[in-house]
Amino acid sequence: MIRLTHAIDVGGLDLPDTGTIALIGMPPGDLPRGLDVARCEVIQTYYPDHVAWERRGMSVKTEAEGPYSAAIVTLPRARDLAEDWIARASELVPGGRIVIDGAKTDGIESIAKALRKRVTLEGLVSKAHGKCLWFTGGTDLSDWRKAPAHLPSGDITAPGIFSADGPDPASQALAAALPDTLKGSFADLGAGWGWLARKVLRREGLTTMHLVEAEKNALDCARLNVTDPRAVFHWADATAWTPPTRLDGVVMNPPFHHGRKADPQIGRAFIAAAARILAPHGRLWLVANRHLPYETALSEAFAETTEIGGDTKFKILQAARPSRARR
Repeated sequence: MIRLTHAIDVGGLDLPDTGTIALIGMPPGDLPRGLDVARCEVIQTYYPDHVAWERRGMSVKTEAEGPYSAAIVTLPRARDLAEDWIARASELVPGGRIVIDGAKTDGIESIAKALRKRVTLEGLVSKAHGKCLWFTGGTDLSDWRKAPAHLPSGDITAPGIFSADGPDPASQALAAALPDTLKGSFADLGAGWGWLARKVLRREGLTTMHLVEAEKNALDCARLNVTDPRAVFHWADATAWTPPTRLDGVVMNPPFHHGRKADPQIGRAFIAAAARILAPHGRLWLVANRHLPYETALSEAFAETTEIGGDTKFKILQAARPSRARR
């Protein structure tokens, strides 16, 4: 939030003294000077960040409702989602201040260029490898609004979610490697929009499939894409989620990026979570990029680990006898 603070302190950005200010997509952290906690409403669909803001006593919602006196949009990675957020903000802050804060790596340069053709920029500051800019809301940017995508398969996805243009090749590889004899209660940790879970549910022996996903927009798509009555949906942090009873199996294609930065620790946390929620006889099936160093985490959490498939790009691992399945 260094750019916002800089814009307020020396860049000429002034925010209204009254009314509610929407903080759209802002990650948890210290609010910039000049923002009154009591007048801010965070719009956050990513569960860990949503909860982190709530714990700080902030008003938090998953969808902007407005009207607002101002909106601060933290630029997301996906261009289509960024445009959607900005267009929505312009609708909900007619005549008020719209602030866009983003890093160069998240596309702030191209967004600024596109906005200059549509609105009058009232201020712009550059700092910390990014920009903060602002303009007055009310301009019709409705062509930037993004509807859910309907894939040729009939599946529905949303802007900004993982693999929104079709099933991820790694998930496809995992689905093809799974045995036909799966049975009992399962979970898909990081279920996304539901493609892998639906493939697993083709097994008649499954009694329950828990779809655990931190991004609410992805989980909302999964609810539409997976209509099997055995499916149960959880908006939650997969690394902290606990099922009603220990599970017979877990499948997962865990994320390994935080923003644009690769972070294998995320996958390691998913592995530890799987071991914690599995029954002693339970098994984990995991797909990962070939270069990701998950074998050590698997050996620490499971007594047995076997590579059951893959190619030069992916590896498919099966783990059994969880050694840390205690609650």
